[in-house]
Amino acid sequence: MKYRLLAALCYCLHITSFATVILQYHHVSDTTPASTSISPSQFALHMQYLADNNFEVIALSSLMNSIKTQTALPNKSVVITFDDAYLDILTQGKPILDQHDYPFTIFINPGIVEQNSEHYLSWQQLKEMADNGVIIANHGMAHDSLIRIPDGMTMQQWLAKNTQSLLSAEKIIAEKTGQSWRYFAYPYGEYSPEIQQWIQDNNFVAFSQQSGAVSLDTNTTIIPRFPVSQPYDQLPSLRDKLNALPFSIRVEAENQQTIFQQGESTSVSFKVDVDDFNPEQLNCYISSLGRQEIQWQEDEMFTINYSAALPTGRVRCNCTAPSISEPGRYYWFSKPWFILKENGQWYPL
Repeated sequence: MKYRLLAALCYCLHITSFATVILQYHHVSDTTPASTSISPSQFALHMQYLADNNFEVIALSSLMNSIKTQTALPNKSVVITFDDAYLDILTQGKPILDQHDYPFTIFINPGIVEQNSEHYLSWQQLKEMADNGVIIANHGMAHDSLIRIPDGMTMQQWLAKNTQSLLSAEKIIAEKTGQSWRYFAYPYGEYSPEIQQWIQDNNFVAFSQQSGAVSLDTNTTIIPRFPVSQPYDQLPSLRDKLNALPFSIRVEAENQQTIFQQGESTSVSFKVDVDDFNPEQLNCYISSLGRQEIQWQEDEMFTINYSAALPTGRVRCNCTAPSISEPGRYYWFSKPWFILKENGQWYPL
């Protein structure tokens, strides 16, 4: 890769003025499923780490307004989000957040809230939180996957059905909390290029579950968030995520698809738009397959030929490279796939 000093310097100055990390939590509890939980004591350590290391926790609306207006935020800015409106967010998480006066967002499913389960926040509780500055946003009416089209239904019919559900959920949130941000978090983190276009057509921005930092150029139909529940809740892991830099990598049209049957996809190519790293220090890892061999096609494009078939389920490729200009920080990019079984059946949710 050619190192164009002036271009790299300009890019680094841009990055230094804007690199925001979004953290994704679910439960704050010792008794809920580990894969979606962080203990209250560990959550307190997370929040204290932010305070001790001078990270600025900002509201999600501040981040989105900056992207919309192309106005930079402080480099060490962080957004805190929760998915699914669990009661322990209020009983265990909020008291810790309030100690630091940290803003946060909850993505909710109105259809689940209306079931009045003892494990979920009520509309009254959500309204009180909204009145006190908590952002309440859309996670779908009932937490249904958006990419699993029922047999006998066309994509057009599926999108029409989900448009009604998406807008109904947004309307209910507005009626119950007084808020309508048109922020959407993909249930299970699952999406496709068709769903991305659908999000854009409906004037929403959407948040995913693949890793990475946010820049002014981030695609607002797949805004990355770092999952920080178990087993990714330890402080060294949190530190690395908080110091991530947005990796400006383009995925060309032929590589944008996210849904394959097992064995159908054998490689992927990426185009890199930043020079602030050494190519030999770029590492890419795929879920269950480990580190992958990288083949550079030209100065700015590389290909990964998978070492084995992508496993069934939700799969990610994470690519990282240490920054030359900011030692100790890594560029971080993540690409998800949703791999069906060889017979075309979906994996369990």
